[in-house]
Amino acid sequence: MSGFVFSEKPIEIASGDGVYLTDTNGTEYLDFGASYACTPVGHCHPEVVDAATSQLEDLMYVQASYPHAARTALYEKLSAGGPGDIDNVWLCNSGTEANEAALKFARHATGREKIVATTQGFHGRTMGALATTWKQKYKQGFEPLAGGVEFVEYGDAGAMREAVDDETAAVILEPLQGEGGINPAPTDYLQAVREATEAAGAAMILDEIQTGLGRTGSLWAAERHDVVPDVLTTAKGLGSGLPIGATLCRDWIAEEAGNHGSTFSGGPVVSAAAGATLDVIEGESLSAHADEVGSYLRGEIESRLGDEIRDVRGDGLMVGIEVKRGSNRLIRDLAINHQILALPAGRTVLRLLPPLTIEREHADAVVDAIAEVIN
Repeated sequence: MSGFVFSEKPIEIASGDGVYLTDTNGTEYLDFGASYACTPVGHCHPEVVDAATSQLEDLMYVQASYPHAARTALYEKLSAGGPGDIDNVWLCNSGTEANEAALKFARHATGREKIVATTQGFHGRTMGALATTWKQKYKQGFEPLAGGVEFVEYGDAGAMREAVDDETAAVILEPLQGEGGINPAPTDYLQAVREATEAAGAAMILDEIQTGLGRTGSLWAAERHDVVPDVLTTAKGLGSGLPIGATLCRDWIAEEAGNHGSTFSGGPVVSAAAGATLDVIEGESLSAHADEVGSYLRGEIESRLGDEIRDVRGDGLMVGIEVKRGSNRLIRDLAINHQILALPAGRTVLRLLPPLTIEREHADAVVDAIAEVIN
């Protein structure tokens, strides 16, 4: 499978440093995609590199049956940093695995089958997570998928209350949809989901694989809505690009987690990288920085582009710009003519997910480039 084809040949990346990537021709790109939010502290942050390298020299791998310091430290950091009383942690290798675990844990804890998901939601490409993903294009050729999934309109509290009943094991949703178009959920909607699941004895699963780790201006987007779910999933940027995911659970879910495991759960090297990533996010106050620079970025987009776009939305440094024509052409032009890397979120939405370390001058450069391309 080839990479992003912006010209006759894909851009082949050779190195990364902070908010920049450099290709094999020596061209430097301002990275406003962060490989789908996988590098929140920037490329090759020295503290993360040092932690992973040091661990690599001591112990590359040992199965999860044997404790090791890096994994234990990561458990403690995730447990302490979870919203509310979510303090049980299971580690895996990716976001879709974290969601698979969440769905399994919820069904085992409740003894029920039904899963409620939302329109435009995206939760992964394995068979269970894919069943809760909305768009048919991801499912073609793989059905039948796991059963018992019912979809309701994202943001419709009434439809959610009607769908959640005494047969429901869990509701799974994103607090701000990524692949679906950067669609934020109102606080009263998320709180209504919380109330409905509590009343029915069902689990509320918040998929924070793209929204978590400071991206929306708090360590977890749940904190911005004063909502504590039963299960929270994270991955992508947790290991600064190394493959790791986590499922955080309340006690009533964790106690009934059942027989679930993974060979590579919390390997030493990825655990060390993840622990260092969390330390950098906290130590450099990147959540607050993302909130401040993200507000500035959205404000500049609104004031500079105005009637040239349909909408700008998001939270923190998770920003969607709905354009009047296809987003792929815009992304291509930004890369080729302005050396800026961005992402799509559907046909007409330009998605900006830069490292949380960007400054205002980087935001200005991107807004200037987008304005030039659109005009």
